[in-house]
Amino acid sequence: MPLKAFRGPKVWLWRWRRNPLKRRADTVEAWLVLGVWLLTVLTGVLSGLAAAGSVEHGLARERVEWRPTVAQVTEKAPGTANSGERVWAKVRWTVADGSTHTGQARVEPGSKPGSPVTVWTDPQGQLVSRPASVSQAHLRAGLIGSLVGVSAAAVPLVSGLALRGRLERRRMADWDTEWARLGPQWGRMTG
Repeated sequence: MPLKAFRGPKVWLWRWRRNPLKRRADTVEAWLVLGVWLLTVLTGVLSGLAAAGSVEHGLARERVEWRPTVAQVTEKAPGTANSGERVWAKVRWTVADGSTHTGQARVEPGSKPGSPVTVWTDPQGQLVSRPASVSQAHLRAGLIGSLVGVSAAAVPLVSGLALRGRLERRRMADWDTEWARLGPQWGRMTG
């Protein structure tokens, strides 16, 4: 574990105060820390908002474009009518242009051929899941936006921490060099 330089008591904005002992590296580190924090916050907020807006827009488009369609079961669905949970069965539906499509959909157990079932289709007539409601869309957009924002903010934060660690190692190496040069002189003064 590398040694850290002694910092002393915490003083607010000490990096920008005048001090004859302040080194150039201290000033560089002060501006680096400020820049990294600003970049981290801006990156996180802007990317999170962009991702949330994109998800919200996509889900709103699905609510507008996807339509419920009545389909008919083409073969007897497995299970008995009282077993509760829906099962997969083959269904057939007709889209607005008159073409017929088939696919798998969840139906009541034991449904007989010809039984109607509501399915959701996209503009091309392909089966899709039920679109998210407005409240579900807000929740999804918020969760995805938060995840993207935190992930994006981690990039400048980790980069800044790595750069700050490099500055710290360089400062310690400079200190070692100075101590190697001046340390032996101290023994002559105290004797």
